[in-house]
Amino acid sequence: MRDQIKLEDSNPAKTSKVPVIAIVGPTGTGKTRLAIELAQKLNGEIISGDSMQVYRKMDIGTAKATPQEQKAAVHHLIDIQEYDQPYNVKIFQEKCRQSIDDIVSRNKVPIICGGTGLYIKAALYDYEFTDEQEDPELKTRFESLTNEALVSFLKNNDPQSLEKIHPNNRKRLIRACMMACSGEKKTERENKQNHEPIYDVFFIGLKADKKIVDERIEKRVDLMFEQGLVREVENLFSDPESWEFTSFQGIGYKEFKDWFTKEKTLEEIRQAIIVHSRQYAKRQMTWFRNQMNVYWYDLNSLDQAIVAAGDFIHQRRDLFE
Repeated sequence: MRDQIKLEDSNPAKTSKVPVIAIVGPTGTGKTRLAIELAQKLNGEIISGDSMQVYRKMDIGTAKATPQEQKAAVHHLIDIQEYDQPYNVKIFQEKCRQSIDDIVSRNKVPIICGGTGLYIKAALYDYEFTDEQEDPELKTRFESLTNEALVSFLKNNDPQSLEKIHPNNRKRLIRACMMACSGEKKTERENKQNHEPIYDVFFIGLKADKKIVDERIEKRVDLMFEQGLVREVENLFSDPESWEFTSFQGIGYKEFKDWFTKEKTLEEIRQAIIVHSRQYAKRQMTWFRNQMNVYWYDLNSLDQAIVAAGDFIHQRRDLFE
């Protein structure tokens, strides 16, 4: 893990890859604010790297950039999908890469900002997805199994895939099982990839002590409730059929199911969102530390991050001319 390293202290090799800045880290650490400042200083545009901010009408629970923030810097991949339509990592990969091409074509700096690690890595690394048609009968078969049965199937057919899939992540378990039956296992497909960035990426990571992150998350959730999160959720997801939407599975929304069914109070829902957000922040840190070559900065050293990002782009300025 790298901490507070200025790129001007190194001697990076010349590369023809497109330069990209990516701001990552746990929820509630001020990634959006830093992205806007960098966009203004470096003639850049921001690409949201968040799996939930793509949905229209879902503004409060996703902590979407405010209209004022979006005026301060051009944002991409926000409000591009109806909330009742599915969205996935493959769609994001395609749209993110298109956005990078568009931004660079106008001699501007692409700045990806978000905390959805898998989405960001899929867009910036040599991830490949296939277009094979799903076998509906096979999918129904796996959907009828418990998570334990799915794990058991993978242990026998693609045990390596379980190293990267949480046993409670049902969607990924089913997907891996189907790939194991398609003639090419998930692990085999991944092993064909180099697991290297296809862009010249400078990863900026924002971090803070756990206590500080926990406090910021609680304040953030409280602010969401003050801003009208309950009303937003009521307007979008009162119909039980909507609970199956991909958009409803995000933290800040899925917890309200127990309130709709009168099993929990609003205070219990608020506490559940805080707990789940803190757990997610911990998983985010683990992901970014293990999956990407990140330069980490404490929240009180953002000036150093700005200088380092400026050095990174200055060394590659000829690619934007």
